[in-house]
Amino acid sequence: MDSSKIVNIPNILAFIRLLLAPVMFFFLVNQDAEIFNGIHPSWLNYTAAFIFVLASATDFFDGYIARTFNQITTMGKILDPLADKMLTFAGFLGLMMIGSASPWAIFFIVTRELFITGLRVSAVAEGIDISASVMGKIKTVVQMIAIGFLLMGWYGGEALLWIAVVITLYSGYEYVRDFFKNVH
Repeated sequence: MDSSKIVNIPNILAFIRLLLAPVMFFFLVNQDAEIFNGIHPSWLNYTAAFIFVLASATDFFDGYIARTFNQITTMGKILDPLADKMLTFAGFLGLMMIGSASPWAIFFIVTRELFITGLRVSAVAEGIDISASVMGKIKTVVQMIAIGFLLMGWYGGEALLWIAVVITLYSGYEYVRDFFKNVH
């Protein structure tokens, strides 16, 4: 495989997002670690939020650059959603672990994401293209906004989380519907 088709700016940005996800998670779930002794937990949340916003920005730019400069690759089609899921899972699971997000909301979101990922793999095996829909893109944006609000402790974060759950489940329904419409 030609490495020039794999190593491009959008894929590098997606890879950076993959790397930033565990760093953000580390700041969330290790707030009582010795290295953070004397640092107020809110500053660790702000640091996690900064990392999250930085990583989320790479999501916008990798897609924009890939479409604008025709740098869409098979690797990018795999790497981009994987990086999105790693980032949102790191945010949601970290927030749940520190008691800042409803375990039920996180359960619904993670279950949907895993189910749809499996469905998409089945679709590829069947030769069916179920690319990200508009609702799927909206779902990702609302999830990221909810994570940002919860990380910062802003008013409305929990409500945004439940809005994200509803949109996440609805977009999952759309994927299932589209899959069964296209099954031979």
